[in-house]
Amino acid sequence: MSRHFNTNGRLNLEQQRKRAKELLPRLKAQDPNATLSQAQWEIAKQLGFSSWPKLKAHVDAIDFASRHPDFAASDEARTTHWRCGNDIAHSLQVAGFKGQFQMLSDPLCMGPVRDLPDDEFRAMRSAFISQAFAIDAAQVTRRVADEYDQLATLGTVEHSVLWCEADAYDQLFLIRALAGLAQAPRKLELIEVDRIPGVERFIGIGQLAPDVLAWLWPQRRLIGDDAVQLARQAWSAYCAPSPEALAKLAHGTHAALPLLAPALLRQLQELPGIRDGLSLTERLALTCIAEAGPVPFGRVFAELMSKREPLPFLGDMMFHALLRPLIDGEQPLLIETETHQDWPRRPLALTPLGHDVLNAQAYWPDHASHERWVGGTCIRPGKPHWTVDAYNRPVRRTQPSVT
Repeated sequence: MSRHFNTNGRLNLEQQRKRAKELLPRLKAQDPNATLSQAQWEIAKQLGFSSWPKLKAHVDAIDFASRHPDFAASDEARTTHWRCGNDIAHSLQVAGFKGQFQMLSDPLCMGPVRDLPDDEFRAMRSAFISQAFAIDAAQVTRRVADEYDQLATLGTVEHSVLWCEADAYDQLFLIRALAGLAQAPRKLELIEVDRIPGVERFIGIGQLAPDVLAWLWPQRRLIGDDAVQLARQAWSAYCAPSPEALAKLAHGTHAALPLLAPALLRQLQELPGIRDGLSLTERLALTCIAEAGPVPFGRVFAELMSKREPLPFLGDMMFHALLRPLIDGEQPLLIETETHQDWPRRPLALTPLGHDVLNAQAYWPDHASHERWVGGTCIRPGKPHWTVDAYNRPVRRTQPSVT
């Protein structure tokens, strides 16, 4: 379930000075009175800063953090770092962090997530992960048990820090972790980020250089009881068979967890669209394939992550698993060729039905042969199910399926 990135958040001030000098002749061609300071301001603006001094201050802060990773973390050796995956485990070590690392790799943004007793919940998630990613069932069961056992200690660990970004993968991990608490522990902290200065397309913390993680460290904040209560409410809504409570939270604002609502709204868009029956991920993928002609699977994923996906939350294997029902069904929307190749290299093209569904001339669940879940909401082919309208509001679809 790896993620692919191409920007690490580290900026080289000398390189930016060189870019400003290279830009100056072009500015002078437009205005003979243009100065190097103007060129530097243009470069700073391109990188998301309001001025050159603010760009320089940011670079200096990261440089300081890289040389003093413990300057605001005197108890860091006793800290447990929690993350939804292992993408920053090595970078934390490189940056000089000494605490333990724990993860929950369960992709709660996919498959059934229902309100069940703990043993049944783990069994449900293990079965889904094993099937979706073709991993040995016993291996998955052991890993799920170990990770959830560790997560159950969150309230008793001396000092914990949760590292999260703004997408559904991370925010669902966050509310699952907090929902298991009766109240906020004395020292539970959160590093939560939806953008990094100088990074044009921020996808996730895993893309960042180790010294940028060190720069993030002093920006952590305490988690209070208000965040725990909100998380319990949101987790209950996500596990419910109806998305109505989830939609209410998704369309709100929540000071205790300010990045939660946009992530829930994006997850709500994985329900079938009311016109075509496609999730947003499916619609974006089909649109890309329709425009590019036969295109390798991996390139479709890269295109979504780098340009089209409004709030990237998928790893490559997760994307592959989500698209399999569009390929493997009795009435597929996609044709996959060159199957002797590794899946990222296999070309994808739309079937005639795929074109009809993309153009809203056919409705995908009327032709699908796989059931699909968004949290606790199940979409079964040929059965009444929940959809979302153009305003991302849930609408129940009850008319009979086309046969």
